[in-house]
Amino acid sequence: MPSTDRSAPRVRTWAGLIGSVRIGQAAITLVLAVIGSWRAALDGVPLPWVLAIGLVFLGWYGGGLRLSERTDDRRLATGWLLGLTLIWCGAVAVSPEYVWLAFPLWLLAGFVMRMRWAIPLSILILVVVVAAPPLHTGTTSYANVIGPLVGGVFALGISRGYLELVRDARERRRLIASLVQAHEEMASLQDELARTQRESGASAERTRVSRDIHDTVAQSVSSIGMLARSARESESDAVRTRALEQIAALAAEGLADARRIVDDLMPAELESTALGDALGRMLQRLTDETGIATTLHADDLPALGLDAEVALLRTAQSALANVRSHSGAARVVVTLADAGDAVRLDIVDDGRGFDPAGLDAPGLGGGYGLRATRARLRELGGGLDVESAPGDGTALSAHVPQGRRAPRADAEQDGSHP
Repeated sequence: MPSTDRSAPRVRTWAGLIGSVRIGQAAITLVLAVIGSWRAALDGVPLPWVLAIGLVFLGWYGGGLRLSERTDDRRLATGWLLGLTLIWCGAVAVSPEYVWLAFPLWLLAGFVMRMRWAIPLSILILVVVVAAPPLHTGTTSYANVIGPLVGGVFALGISRGYLELVRDARERRRLIASLVQAHEEMASLQDELARTQRESGASAERTRVSRDIHDTVAQSVSSIGMLARSARESESDAVRTRALEQIAALAAEGLADARRIVDDLMPAELESTALGDALGRMLQRLTDETGIATTLHADDLPALGLDAEVALLRTAQSALANVRSHSGAARVVVTLADAGDAVRLDIVDDGRGFDPAGLDAPGLGGGYGLRATRARLRELGGGLDVESAPGDGTALSAHVPQGRRAPRADAEQDGSHP
């Protein structure tokens, strides 16, 4: 029977009478009751006594089975078994032939009671079985002792073994239910993780596209606008022709950048040349388009990851675009240096400068370009420092560690990029 006692999960004994075990045990009890009554009648016990004993014993037994279907009260089940044992003792007092009914009593003791109570009751039943023949006939034998002893141990062992099987089956069902629940929770977590990764990937992709558009296409369009205004204000056909040629080149470059942004390929500047050479071409173009004097100092660098080269190139593009548009500088010096465990890119101009603390200041001081550049470098474990003051030019220093790749690039190599 189930109980509120946590120390006995195996004591669902009263409910254990239900099902096949209850039917089998009831059949054994009925057969043994019939045999005992028949032998008692042959032994000279009056038939009314035989019928009364049989009906009382089987009636009490059957009532207990019906009661077990409605309640799991262990104490009630124990009281029922003790009452059945007393009825049996009375039957044995009338005739020793009723010792046959000791076997179902031993089975019930193992099912209904805890072991510490089942053993004393089983011993009491054994004592009655062994003592009944000499009390009635004055004689006994070793078989009258050994047979009941073996039978009692066998019956008690069967009942306790069955309870262990029931407990194991319940434990297996509990474990299976836990595994099913864990599987469902894991599937839910995997769905949630996949959704989060998709959202994170989409956000990273939007950030990448916005950065690349700002650093490439937007800068090309800005330069085209400046060249167009310059050509419109000039009366020289040579200046206008040169401006149109530069506009055409910038348009082609912007279109190529736009296509590569869509395809998520490396920048056109890095497809066939090193980072230092790409910076040199950018500075030469700046000089050709604006007349600003430029100087490049580039060390021989160890092999950098593509992400690091792209980040430094985009930093230079954004910085030089701001020099072109906002600084009014006459000279720019770019230094690409090996700093041991990092690569450093310094860009210094002699322009009008600005206040870096002013979030609304034009250019890198507080615009989108500065935030995007810093975010890109931080993804690689690097950083960006800006020093400037009104009328004192601007110095920008970017650094990235050597031998480190951005999480997004790793995801692309693993095939997990959205």
